Amino acid sequence: MAEHAHTPPPHTPKVHTSKVHTSLAHDSAPLHVSGTALYADDVAEPAGMLHLAFGRAPHAHAKIVSLDLSAVRAAPGVVAVFTAADIPGDNNVAPVARDDRLLAADEVVFMGQPVFLVAATSAKAARVAAKLGRIDYEALPALLNIAEAKAAHSLIEASQVMRRGDMAELAAAPHRIQGALEIGGQDHFYLEGQISVATPMEQGGVHLLCSTQHPSEVQHLVAHLLGVTSADVTVEVRRMGGGFGGKETQASLFAAAAALVAAKTGRPAKYRADRDEDMQITGKRHDFTANYDVAFDNEGRIRALRLELASRCGCSTDLSPAINDRAMFHADNCYFLENVEIVSHRYRTHTVSNTAFRGFGGPQGMLAIERVMDAIALHLGRDPLSVRQTNFYGPERNLTPYQMAVTDFVADRLVEELKTAADYDVRKAEIDAFNASHPYLRRGIACTPVKFGISFTTSHLNQAGALVHAYVDGSIALNHGGTEMGQGLNTKVAQIVADVFGLGLERIRITSTRTDKVPNTSATAASSGTDLNGWAAWNAATTIRERLAELMAARNDVAADSVVFEGGVVRAGDEVLGFAEVCRLAHLNRISLSATGFYATPKIHYDRKTHTGRPFLYFAYGAAVSEVLIDTFTGEHKVLRADILHDVGRSINPALDLGQIEGAYLQGQGWLTFEELVYDAKGRLLTHAPSTYKIPCASDRPAVMNIHLWRAGDNREPTIHRSKAVGEPPFMLANSVFSALTCAVAAATGDPRPTLDAPATPERILRAVKGSSL
Repeated sequence: MAEHAHTPPPHTPKVHTSKVHTSLAHDSAPLHVSGTALYADDVAEPAGMLHLAFGRAPHAHAKIVSLDLSAVRAAPGVVAVFTAADIPGDNNVAPVARDDRLLAADEVVFMGQPVFLVAATSAKAARVAAKLGRIDYEALPALLNIAEAKAAHSLIEASQVMRRGDMAELAAAPHRIQGALEIGGQDHFYLEGQISVATPMEQGGVHLLCSTQHPSEVQHLVAHLLGVTSADVTVEVRRMGGGFGGKETQASLFAAAAALVAAKTGRPAKYRADRDEDMQITGKRHDFTANYDVAFDNEGRIRALRLELASRCGCSTDLSPAINDRAMFHADNCYFLENVEIVSHRYRTHTVSNTAFRGFGGPQGMLAIERVMDAIALHLGRDPLSVRQTNFYGPERNLTPYQMAVTDFVADRLVEELKTAADYDVRKAEIDAFNASHPYLRRGIACTPVKFGISFTTSHLNQAGALVHAYVDGSIALNHGGTEMGQGLNTKVAQIVADVFGLGLERIRITSTRTDKVPNTSATAASSGTDLNGWAAWNAATTIRERLAELMAARNDVAADSVVFEGGVVRAGDEVLGFAEVCRLAHLNRISLSATGFYATPKIHYDRKTHTGRPFLYFAYGAAVSEVLIDTFTGEHKVLRADILHDVGRSINPALDLGQIEGAYLQGQGWLTFEELVYDAKGRLLTHAPSTYKIPCASDRPAVMNIHLWRAGDNREPTIHRSKAVGEPPFMLANSVFSALTCAVAAATGDPRPTLDAPATPERILRAVKGSSL
């Protein structure tokens, strides 16, 4: 575990007892393990609570010809039934393009789309009644996958192109190869499903207790849907049982349904989706195809690359433009591409609208370039790691395809340290010997790096607010615009605030995120939760601390910057008072003990028309070595060992960061090996429950797993306490698993370009080993 001496950010007031750079328990850990942590469904239901269910379309694409809901309204327990005609305002739950409907009006555009909404006295009554609707449809042709959408030229927006250099180099280099890769989607499978509880308030207002990563977006969409102002809608989030991006935009559908019923009936309403429904009607990670044409020299150095990416966006725009942009941003990963053309197609299909997922397009772009590296190495008969190192960014080779200079590159140092620590060379030789002597099993090993840009690529989202109260007893109430989904954001921000006041963490009370406390927040996403909200909370707490320092300085005729906050006391000259005494003194002297804080990320800018600029404040880095074993008879595999070295800058809480790295790697492993989304010929999702959709479990964790924070980690940019983001970057460490499997398949077949796609299920591994006829 990495430990670092504390160096405050620029202009930090004097605080001599640090609460940051310290491993402290998650603030809700005792509640989690005792079962007393309150989630939305745990809150006691008031009298008259209505439970909701959608009546959903059985077609991927169809016109609604007629709608008969008389049997639904007559069903036992049903209180009300609503259609699109009952929505008083804007029938929209989309974040940007206004092309997602709460309830379909004339046409359905994906299998399972909500058409009507049932409110009943119990969840069972609502779900039973929702199946009684009599709806006549006129089926229309449906585009279900990338190939069909490509043939129909069905796009959510124009294809984007990012290029630099001279593509004539493709024909000039000593070697040139082409290849393709299919990359599957992924369901978020958060443990707490989608849920919202709406309570009508006076004067037409509504309060929403919601499991969402983006309370302000839910607030604004619900206000527009109800035809009221945003000030009439309050959204509250205490915690989520996981999000992973699946509650960034998708929560709005369920919140809007609950709010509509509460507004129409005057009764509280709850929408709690069951697992099947949740998986059928919420968006997933975008599945991609990648086609490459690469030219390189005898050392494996890329001379030119043309990369064509295509994704299935689904039936609406959602966040697909930004997600596909980020795939382009990360198609270089750690490699300098002097002559490059990256083309990105964003296809509209009649499937559920795909959405944000941890990594936000970055994993797909990064996996594509890692396949290129493996293909070059296998073509030349070289170690893939040496090819990767040959192509690394360097002092004279530091410009990305979007014209941002990489000035903080450390992946080369990380990889060298990890290579030694993981005994890569020795193990590689042992694996080669094993493969040469064993008739049925094959092993593979790979070391892959990660370079992940940190900031929202939509510039205006890079802002945050916070609200801090100090009470006269010396306790602190902390509120900020971020949301807690298990990642430990609240704990880190509380550590930052405790550090400002020189208090123990037990004096900081973290309160629910609420839109009536901190307005106009950005989503807790893009790995920016601590970067943004930590700075905002620091600014708020520092404002109060400086007021207290000035009070104590005036009492003792000393300079304000000499006042020290340490160990729960305040020292000014010869006077030492407890923090609570100072707060009481401030109150008696009519000094405010409350402050707001705000932070906006500096330096970033981006021109989407030219795909050039600086979309990121900095990069987070990491590297992983993974070793796998495949059975050439069955296609089954195991990940035997993983060694990880990750750069989190100067970690605010090393224990939380290590947990995030381990979880991200395993979630990435699941995406690349066995989490498979399967649709039938009509567009019906067949893998919509734990019985058919497999996520990683304890037995899938490598038997040997060594995770370390990089001791030399720092951040040249002025992030809060010089830390770096940790939420998304380690997800891509699992690319090493896929590359190791690719090498194992190549060892089994002798094929320099094995046709292994992701996820590398047993069927796909067996097909790659035995041939496409299987």
